[in-house]
Amino acid sequence: MKTAVSRFALRHAPLLLFAAIIVTLGVLAPKFFTIANALNIAVQSAPVGLVAVGMTFVLITAGVDLAVGAVMFVGAAVAAKMIAAGQPIPLALSAMLGCGLTLGAVNAFFITRVRLAPFIVTLSLLFIGRGFALWLTQTRAMNLPEFFLQLGAVRWLGVPVPLLVLALVVALAHLVLTRTPFGRQLYAVGNHPENARRAGLPVRRLIFSVYLISGLCAALGGILALTQLGAVSPKSGENYEFKAIAAVVLGGTSLFGGRGAVWPGTLLGVLIIQMVESGLVMLNADPYLYPLVTAAVIFLAVLLDTARQPLLSK
Repeated sequence: MKTAVSRFALRHAPLLLFAAIIVTLGVLAPKFFTIANALNIAVQSAPVGLVAVGMTFVLITAGVDLAVGAVMFVGAAVAAKMIAAGQPIPLALSAMLGCGLTLGAVNAFFITRVRLAPFIVTLSLLFIGRGFALWLTQTRAMNLPEFFLQLGAVRWLGVPVPLLVLALVVALAHLVLTRTPFGRQLYAVGNHPENARRAGLPVRRLIFSVYLISGLCAALGGILALTQLGAVSPKSGENYEFKAIAAVVLGGTSLFGGRGAVWPGTLLGVLIIQMVESGLVMLNADPYLYPLVTAAVIFLAVLLDTARQPLLSK
């Protein structure tokens, strides 16, 4: 009986944690229970949500991508420089997506061809990417045209555009993972890459593809972040990699690979992260506590995943 309860709690941990946070913050801050606040949390979670979708693909294959924040920064810096030089905004946004795919391909090449550990490759690119972007911007904030903030405020059928973009990407990712051979092959690679290789699956190509997806999602997240901030700063994209990993693992995706889902898991994890941050603001908590809370959330995510692994594998 006790084991059955434990299995149920761990299997539904994201939903239970989501409900517990809503109730706790609702009691401590009555304004938390408003439609305006719920919409604000959803919109603010969109950039992290897009990054987390890409991270889900990577973690399912038992990899990791610590460079997503740097990818966002590099793409934003390149776009800002292009706009400052008089280039059209659509071309600058396309360049951001190109940066995401290119840096994702760099990660994938060293992981699949040179066979370096994903942790080492992506951690290196994190520092290289941020260093390059800081050099490109001369460590100065760069204001963007009013168009970006206007884009973030646009609504279609009453729904903010960032939320629509997130919903579209989540729906597409969910269909890919659950309804296509490609998705099933990713789970097979995450469960046991050697067995997947023996079964004839193109393991290298599959792993290469998830880092491309992660880079593209990071670039999309960078675009949405620009629509909320309207500027590129030296801290652009900072800590997004940790938020994304925490959100994905909180949502039930395993750090050990082979298990996880974008819907509802990753989306719930993203909302949990954003609710905690918004709740701290509403409670007027000391800003110096924010990193401690973020660290606690990451620790909880890893702890839950470690506890889930032996129980759910039975």
